[in-house]
Amino acid sequence: MDAVRVRVKKLVPGAQVPTLARHGDAAFDLYAVEDCDLPPGEWRAVRTGIALEIPEGYEGQVRARSGLALEEGISVLNGPGTIDSGYRGEVKVILINHGNTVFRVRRGMRVGQLAVRPVPRVELELVETLSESERGAGGFGSTGR
Repeated sequence: MDAVRVRVKKLVPGAQVPTLARHGDAAFDLYAVEDCDLPPGEWRAVRTGIALEIPEGYEGQVRARSGLALEEGISVLNGPGTIDSGYRGEVKVILINHGNTVFRVRRGMRVGQLAVRPVPRVELELVETLSESERGAGGFGSTGR
């Protein structure tokens, strides 16, 4: 499988290029370039100090780190957040504190993950009827608990 090349630009001195913790990992760690406090119940867009050039036909997905979620109650508010291939601005991670204490973000801390995934070309077609399916219109909770 050929590698997908994503160009990374540092926007501030000391910004860290996203890294894989281990060979074969599905997502790159994203690092904060600022210190800030996140009180319980609040959220904030945490700066990473980098911009990306994601190739057309792909998207970047900003995801929560499982360790922060489990240990601190910290997650990505719009997770996964989407970075479109045409976006060239700073990548930020919108963190929310679901915990009971202030969470302290420190410069250099891993605050999220970046996964790069293919995006199919989709065309929407307006129709009068849809085909039948086994599920039909069954939605929220329709399969039981």
